[in-house]
Amino acid sequence: MKLLRPHQACLLAAVMFVSVTQAQDIIGRAQEAVAEEMNGNQQQQDNAQEDPPPEMARPRLTPEEERRFRELQRQHYEEEQDRYIQTRPTMRDSATQRQARALQQQREAEKRTEGSSVDGREGGEESTPGPEIGRSQEYYRKGIEVPMPQYNPVPSTTPMPPHQAGFFGSQIEQEDAEQPPDPHPLEEPPTPSEVPPTSGESGMEPQEEEEMTEERREQLEKEKEAERLYNEGMALRNSTKKSDQKSAYTFFLEAAELNHTESQELVGFAHLYGDYLSHNVTRALEILQELADKGSPKAQMGSGFMYAAGISTNSSQAKALVYYTFAALGGDPLAQMALGYRYWSGIGVAQSCESALTYYRMVSNKVAEEVSVSGGAAVQRVRLHDEVENPGGNSAMLDDDLIQYYQFLADKGDVQAQVGLGQLNYQGGRGVEQNYQRALDYFQQAAAAGNANAMAFLGKMHSEGAGDAVKPDNNTAFQYFKKAAEQGNPVGQSGLGLMYMYGKGVEQDYSKAFKYFSQAAEQGWVDGQLQLGIMYYSGLGVRRDYKMAIKYFNLASQSGHVLAFYNLAQMHATGTGMMRSCHTAVELFKNVAERGRWSELMMEAHNQYKDGNSNSALVMYTLLAELGYEVAQSNVAFILDQGSRTHVVGQEEVYPRALLHWGRAAAQGYTVARVKLGDYHYYGYGTEVDYEIAATHYRLASEQQHNAQAMFNLGYMHENGLGMKKDIHLAKRFYDMAAETSADAQVPVSLALMKLGVLYGMEYLEQAGQNGQLWTVDLETYFGPEWDIWLCTLLALLLGLVVLYRRAQR
Repeated sequence: MKLLRPHQACLLAAVMFVSVTQAQDIIGRAQEAVAEEMNGNQQQQDNAQEDPPPEMARPRLTPEEERRFRELQRQHYEEEQDRYIQTRPTMRDSATQRQARALQQQREAEKRTEGSSVDGREGGEESTPGPEIGRSQEYYRKGIEVPMPQYNPVPSTTPMPPHQAGFFGSQIEQEDAEQPPDPHPLEEPPTPSEVPPTSGESGMEPQEEEEMTEERREQLEKEKEAERLYNEGMALRNSTKKSDQKSAYTFFLEAAELNHTESQELVGFAHLYGDYLSHNVTRALEILQELADKGSPKAQMGSGFMYAAGISTNSSQAKALVYYTFAALGGDPLAQMALGYRYWSGIGVAQSCESALTYYRMVSNKVAEEVSVSGGAAVQRVRLHDEVENPGGNSAMLDDDLIQYYQFLADKGDVQAQVGLGQLNYQGGRGVEQNYQRALDYFQQAAAAGNANAMAFLGKMHSEGAGDAVKPDNNTAFQYFKKAAEQGNPVGQSGLGLMYMYGKGVEQDYSKAFKYFSQAAEQGWVDGQLQLGIMYYSGLGVRRDYKMAIKYFNLASQSGHVLAFYNLAQMHATGTGMMRSCHTAVELFKNVAERGRWSELMMEAHNQYKDGNSNSALVMYTLLAELGYEVAQSNVAFILDQGSRTHVVGQEEVYPRALLHWGRAAAQGYTVARVKLGDYHYYGYGTEVDYEIAATHYRLASEQQHNAQAMFNLGYMHENGLGMKKDIHLAKRFYDMAAETSADAQVPVSLALMKLGVLYGMEYLEQAGQNGQLWTVDLETYFGPEWDIWLCTLLALLLGLVVLYRRAQR
């Protein structure tokens, strides 16, 4: 052992002395703090007994302390559960013993009362049970074993020293102090996992539980009844008969009263359109908003449309955008189309090609899944303006007399009429609804006469199926396709190619499929072109070649095949085989999306307009206009421009809304809409008179779309110096261009040129008069500012007399 030197020992002793002194000071201060805290707690308890505060302040916990506290609570709970499971048999036995002792004490008390009852009744009468000791007495009378309550002594009011277990111990005590007093302090509540509170699982009395079960049973019966009514209504709604479709809404109304969501949606839109139910936009808004609040995507779409168009409510593009967004997230394709169009055009949102591409692609995927290989039903887009301007032109609708004439020829055995009517009923369109049974009859009559087209279409019907009229049958389809292909029919060749390509009824053979598709494509058949593009794109039986795929997809898209548009859109969107083009992809996806089943509303709106229901037609066209249909936008503007009486739009909003829709249609390339924009700014319809803006629209229509009306208007504005420099020579140039562009403009141009010649002569005379050579007359002084109109009218009368005179000479 090494001894310390004297100076080291002195230093160590000094250090120990200082340490002991500091420790005594710390202990003393701690004792004083504990005493002060005890005195403070004693004073707080005394004050609490005199006037308890309404709510105790809870100490603030840091996140770490809160986490630790919750962890301790969870551990304590698990320990208690384990202890309870281990001691459960003993607890049950002790509970039974305590119950027996309680009954024995009750009997002894009754004997001591010498026949008198607790409530003072005479002896000999049946006495009532003893006083209840909490809820367990009731359970015992029902024969249920529960743990008897443990006796908890009343806590002493003597102040206890503060809890020394740390911060979390005081936290637990404060939480216990804040709990409301137990109404039965002498018992412990039964454990739910061990003993149910009642004979049922709902925690209610048997009578209440029986009532709840009855209510649930009635609710289930209502739901079943509503579903049955809805299914019956849908069966009628899918019928081709108009009377059956209207009868379907009787079932929908009954189901809607039973809170059937799908039926309520149909009823709401029926009131909005006014086609099958009364036209009541106020009621429609109430129904759709109620369903929208419950989360229905269709109702959210309808509510957004009504806010966007200002139907039965003030227009709010912000609310419309919110409803559209929620509906689109819910998967509603119409809302996705509306958002796609808004992002593409920058309506109410910042213009974003990528966002528009995202929404239009989602809708196009759904449309492509539903479209058959043949391309689906035809979609007719009728422009009301063109029908009025060219009543004898090539209308998209077939006249009833013409259809009856073809039917007469088909009944007489005309094969071409039979094939034509068969195709018309098979694909639908041009005012004729799809009718597979009629198509089958016509095709069979023509096929019996040896027509190859009829055989090929019979093969398509048996290959793809045609509703209830024809069930898919590959063997029959192959026989029809083979007979047609042997006669060189491209439809039959394409059909055989499809069967070999997908192995339908035959062994899969890509080389044979490629051969038949090539033969059909050489004859210009759209299905052959589409399938060749798919084979080149996927490398099926041939070397993968994106350029050839693009070539055949373009050829098929020129014939209007929706899947060709879809495939091209995918290639443009991903940059496959070409430079990526978001703008082109959006336009192609938009074309695909507009061919969905909802496009049938276009023909329904046209029928409503023809039947004189302008309000219903206006609402339907407005909905389609919100989705981006350019034809619907121009038709909405046309209906408003014609001054049709409607209660959907206020009278003061007619021209502003017409101007809005003319502008949207013009932005999509409709020439007439561009000219109408110029007219509205020229005359001040829905806006202020602005000749310069009017001239700008006329110039765009003239230069980009070669519109004769726009050229004529520019000539007139140059002639009179409206919005641009007055120049007779430029006026004559535009008049000549209008006459060269359209034959219909030659007569008004001739009159305008005659008037222009008179003006030029008068201008020459005026200049000569100013030089003192001739006497001139101011025509505005004698004939007013509209003297040129009177002059044109006079010239027109003179021209008419000349024409009549020449006809009389012949």
